[in-house]
Amino acid sequence: MSKQLTIRTMPQEDMLTSGHGACGGCGLSTAVNNVLRVLGPDTIVYAPASCFLVFSAQYPISALKVPFIYSAFENTGAVISGISAGLRRQGKASYVVGFAGDGGTFDIGLQALSGAAERNDDVLYVCVDNEAYMNTGTQRSGSTPFGAWTTTTPVGKVIQGKRQHKKDLMSVIAAQEVPYAATLSIAHPGDFLRKVEKAKGKRGFRFLHIMTPCTSGWKTEPSATYELARLAVETGMWTLYEIEDGAKRITYRPKEMVPVENYLKMQGRFKHMSKEDIETLQKWICKKWKMHYEPDMVSPVPRSEEEELSMVEEDNEGI
Repeated sequence: MSKQLTIRTMPQEDMLTSGHGACGGCGLSTAVNNVLRVLGPDTIVYAPASCFLVFSAQYPISALKVPFIYSAFENTGAVISGISAGLRRQGKASYVVGFAGDGGTFDIGLQALSGAAERNDDVLYVCVDNEAYMNTGTQRSGSTPFGAWTTTTPVGKVIQGKRQHKKDLMSVIAAQEVPYAATLSIAHPGDFLRKVEKAKGKRGFRFLHIMTPCTSGWKTEPSATYELARLAVETGMWTLYEIEDGAKRITYRPKEMVPVENYLKMQGRFKHMSKEDIETLQKWICKKWKMHYEPDMVSPVPRSEEEELSMVEEDNEGI
């Protein structure tokens, strides 16, 4: 039996080479590169309109070592299904992966995504989720969290950021009984690699949902990307789990809930939020926490700076 991949044993050849045009601190580029490292060179990549399309491949140059194709915004599910069918017709078995942002997945591309999942097409669909339409100017998407500033949910006297909570896309995917679906974080590399490897080894429709912090849209420092991804999990804004053949399994559970304010205060997109709005978001997170982790929900307890530092050191020791 082969050993599971770790950050030390994972393939080191980059399929997304250096020199691409992603912003410093881009969580998306880190996620894509690590997914492709695991999938390897026998992979065909598709992307719709998105940040990934812009920074990785603009004619006549490309930072990708593997075949790459793009089409319309809404077509990720349909195009990767077509590529997979064409390869099957030719007796070839290359991996087919589509990388779409949250706008191209939660909203514009949901129809094609649902069709591919319902048919159980043999493809890997990866949603790289930075919680807005970053490539076209930071408009709100179905993934944008409550209270966040975007250019279509501005902050003023009438509107104070987005008024709706983030769509539970994983529940939509799970309802279609696909072979494998999982949520991933770049701050949990071991968990990240295991899930990509598992998706690679399965057949049928596989779905990976990766949180990818965005420095420009979230108004954060490039150096804060990892910490934001880590805090998203510790506060309950992001949950790490997988659904394999209908069975759900939590793959990482925080020791205790960190108040969401610790996460919000690091990001300019939330700086306007009132105490009442923060309480509204915290209640929504508590509901999620209870659903995922335990029926007897505990109240969030702030950690001291010493406890936070200790958690970071434990994480680093595990890498």
